[in-house]
Amino acid sequence: MSRKCQITGKAVMFGNNVSHANNRTRRRFLPNVQDTSLYSELLGRMVSLRLTPSGLRTIDHKGGLDAYILNTPKSKLDEDLRPIKTQLEKIQAKKAQA
Repeated sequence: MSRKCQITGKAVMFGNNVSHANNRTRRRFLPNVQDTSLYSELLGRMVSLRLTPSGLRTIDHKGGLDAYILNTPKSKLDEDLRPIKTQLEKIQAKKAQA
């Protein structure tokens, strides 16, 4: 499983440890990625995601998981979230017809 946030796209960065003698050794900066489940009101079920805390704040700021996914263009969504967006659009279209 990759260490990448599905919302913000934050991923592993690389850099150097620099000693007092100015020796450089490569190191990795790992993002704080958490496995979480968020409730989708339109789908009526939990959706599991890999998010950073800033990704959770982004979803909260946009008005919830459903609002975030529906208002984000498909090209900017993570590939795992694109099928969920399609499902949400179908359900939203059915509710609009009824």
